[in-house]
Amino acid sequence: MTPKYTPENGRFHTGRRRFVGSLAATGAVIGLSGLTTADTNKGFLPAGSTEWGRSVSLGNGEAKTFTTVTPSGMPKYHGLVIERAALEGLPSANALASSGEDDYTDKYGPTGEATIIHHKWSQEFFVPFPETNATPITFLGLNWNPGGHPPDGVWTVPHFDVHFHMLPAETVDAITGPAAPTYEIPARYVPEGYARNPVVGERVITDMGEHLVDPTVPEMNGGTFTNTLIWGAADPDGDGTAELTFVEPMLTRAYLQEHSGTDRRAIAQPDTYARAGYYPTTYAVRDVPSRDAIAVTIENFEQFEGDSR
Repeated sequence: MTPKYTPENGRFHTGRRRFVGSLAATGAVIGLSGLTTADTNKGFLPAGSTEWGRSVSLGNGEAKTFTTVTPSGMPKYHGLVIERAALEGLPSANALASSGEDDYTDKYGPTGEATIIHHKWSQEFFVPFPETNATPITFLGLNWNPGGHPPDGVWTVPHFDVHFHMLPAETVDAITGPAAPTYEIPARYVPEGYARNPVVGERVITDMGEHLVDPTVPEMNGGTFTNTLIWGAADPDGDGTAELTFVEPMLTRAYLQEHSGTDRRAIAQPDTYARAGYYPTTYAVRDVPSRDAIAVTIENFEQFEGDSR
């Protein structure tokens, strides 16, 4: 959807939300249902404008964070590259449950931590992003869920949670659950079409926060789970009012194994954010043949005024 400029207030408008401007365009029309293209991603991750974070060991390969900037130095992508080899040899739930003292003990380390998330075993990583000053994005929370996680019959298949967090790692590290939220989320912060998870009461999850769900996605309506976007919220200052604090593509292992081309989808937006800044309005999953890898990115950052929190 092309933003419209209204001279009476000097702001762009798209639907019900107000923002100041856009950093980059995809050159493609997108919708909430997504757009898949067969492009070869030539020019993706240019060497002169991409800075790499640290890599972590995953399955038989590695995964690594990165940030790509525009010629003016503003963010174009925050993302994660997952080698296709990393989709094989992943630990089972039993392996995580029986891991020894030297295996999966540090979420900040190269092999992550074996931990219970959503009542299921998960391999969890906290990985910094480079070059985050221009956006609210702080670090990546990556979870491999060999048995999926609740609700049963919806997300209980092997998949990855890819959290693009907007709070310091130590703040997210202090979040405990599963639990019901004890705060309110103003309606203006709830992304369009999203609900405060209509299927489970324990919405606040350890090392993450509250999960908000689009109830129209296929798996919520008897369909198959492949690629779903979750919004997250938390109350970092404990004042009883929560704000959006992460955006999370959830991707099944089978989807990533079979993926080719580019699957680019819109990120539903709230009326406003608690804090001013450049927020992503699109996420994409790309096949990157030159690296024998898959990239998961957030992009098309738009500047929102935010509240005065």
